[in-house]
Amino acid sequence: MSINKHLILGVLLCSTFSFFSQSNYQGGLLPSLNFNKNITEVWQLNFEIESRQQLAAGFFENPTELNYEYILTDFTAITSRKVGVNGGIGVGYLFRVSGDKIIQRSLQQYTFTRRLQGVRLGHRIRVDQTFENSKSPVFRARYRFGSEFSLNGQDVDPKEWYLKINNEYLGVFETAENDLEIRLVPVLGYVFTDTNKIEAGLDYRVSNFIDDVSSHRFWFAINWYLKLD
Repeated sequence: MSINKHLILGVLLCSTFSFFSQSNYQGGLLPSLNFNKNITEVWQLNFEIESRQQLAAGFFENPTELNYEYILTDFTAITSRKVGVNGGIGVGYLFRVSGDKIIQRSLQQYTFTRRLQGVRLGHRIRVDQTFENSKSPVFRARYRFGSEFSLNGQDVDPKEWYLKINNEYLGVFETAENDLEIRLVPVLGYVFTDTNKIEAGLDYRVSNFIDDVSSHRFWFAINWYLKLD
């Protein structure tokens, strides 16, 4: 390897170390329970309960210390309508309980899915508005791209495994400050039946790019999906 290549590699490694050493982290559990119900041939209702629980937090340059803390629970309801063969539009409402705080959020979204040989691709564009007492509203816009791969054939059938990877970009717009958050969520899933499946994996989020100290969050996500008749 030439001197120039060694120099470039060294700069990259030092930059990466500096990026993490000046950053804080948070890690814990992120379990969720999802219910889906077809109301008609074109209308669908989704209800989700998600809890966030911290197990550790601090700065990367300091020793890791366990620090359990219950953070919040979200209750989200979304009703959506099919648009064309692969699209859908939806509106929803989120009710968040975090300690003694109550946060409410309205949301609107458009989804589009496409099935290829052995893989399903999905796009979601969502905007939401967060309202909290004595605070200015927060507006967010987010785009998520996801891919789902069958590990046992061309399609994901009951009693089979699959791999799903989501990548999301979320812009936050507040009166005081703006921010960008990037999420990467790889999970391994198993289909018990056509109406019952479970997923588990890492939910990684990085934000506060504008500030000198970026924030990294590592959640162990467990998602259980049930489809109601």
